[in-house]
Amino acid sequence: MPTQPPVHDPAKVLPLIEAAAHWPVRGALIGLDLGTKTIGVAVSDPDRRLATGVETVRRTAFTADAARVLALAQQRNVVGFVLGLPVNMDGSHGPRAQATRAFARNFARLTPLAIGLWDERLSTAAVERELIAADVSRARRAKVIDEHAAIFILQGALDRLASLRPGGST
Repeated sequence: MPTQPPVHDPAKVLPLIEAAAHWPVRGALIGLDLGTKTIGVAVSDPDRRLATGVETVRRTAFTADAARVLALAQQRNVVGFVLGLPVNMDGSHGPRAQATRAFARNFARLTPLAIGLWDERLSTAAVERELIAADVSRARRAKVIDEHAAIFILQGALDRLASLRPGGST
């Protein structure tokens, strides 16, 4: 029995700037901070100016995790994904970056929407410092850190994309 062809071609997984060329000029993006136990999810407004938190998805199995992210994307009519890529400080790609790329490849089979990879070096550390400065308790920080890291990642990507628009600063 022949296998069924995919409903769509797999999404492209590219560096942020290259992925942006595959997105419409306007439309919301979803940002993901991939942790080992959770996935932080943030979304932008359709004009791509501001990232806001959506939720923290508790990881169970890839299929369930991906289905939840895709459901959130559909609810918000997103046009693309920004996935934080945990690059080492020296620019090399260690096990976490490899795991993120593997997730992106598998996720790309489930959506036609381009996936942009964005260097997320120090995002969790920066968010942790902000939450500590805001006097957020350790227990509360543990619950919101990945969602806030997703906001940080997506906002960084939005700011970079804005700098490329005519009239944007570089």
